[in-house]
Amino acid sequence: MESTVAEQNKRGKSTFREYAEAIGTALVLALFIRTFIVQAFKIPSGSMIPTLQIGDHILVNKLAYGVRMPLWSHYLLQFKKPQRGDVVVFIFPEDRTKDFIKRVIGVAGDSVEIRGKKIYVNGQPIDDPHAYFDRDDASGGIQIRDDYGPKRVPENHIFVMGDNRDKSYDSRFWGFVDLDDVKGKAFLIYWSWDGSDRWVRWERLGDVIY
Repeated sequence: MESTVAEQNKRGKSTFREYAEAIGTALVLALFIRTFIVQAFKIPSGSMIPTLQIGDHILVNKLAYGVRMPLWSHYLLQFKKPQRGDVVVFIFPEDRTKDFIKRVIGVAGDSVEIRGKKIYVNGQPIDDPHAYFDRDDASGGIQIRDDYGPKRVPENHIFVMGDNRDKSYDSRFWGFVDLDDVKGKAFLIYWSWDGSDRWVRWERLGDVIY
C-alpha cells in the first residue's frame, strides 16, 4: 500500500512538472515572438482613416526591417530600411511611452514639400492614393497644415504622415522619426471592433494593410 501511494505521488508530481514545463515553454515562446517577430496593436485614433479605422486590431511584422533590440533601442541587424508607402509603427518622439502608426512619405535624403495639400518629393508631385481629406473631421486641437517645407529628411530618419491628413499629428508638426525607433511594418487586420455601430466589422477581418 505504501509503495502504491508513493508511486501515485510520484506520477502526480511528474504530470504537474510536465504541465508546468509546457506552460513555461509556451510563455517564453510567446514573449520571444512578441519581442522579435510579430506584435499586435490596437488602433485608438482616426489618423489613418480610411486605411485603418478606430477599433482595428492589427499585426506588425517586427522583422520587416531587421532584428531590433528593445533594451538597446536600436537594430542589431538591419535587413532593409522603410520605403515610401510603408505603414510603420514607431516610438512617438514627443512621448516615448507611446507608439504611433503612420505612412512613410519621405526617406533619408528626400526633400519633402506640401503645397495646398499636394505632396512633392524631390520637387516632383507623388502619387498619393491613400490620402483622405475632410476638414469637418478635423478636431482634437490639431491645426490643419496644408503647406509644409521644403525640408530635407536627415540620414537615418523618415518623414511620416497619417492618411487622414486633416486629422493627423505627424511629421508636419513634430519632425522626423529615427529609424532606430521604428518597431515594424503593419501588414494585417486580424480583428475589428466597433461597439457603437455594428460591433464586429466582419468585412475587415483578414484585410492586408497597404
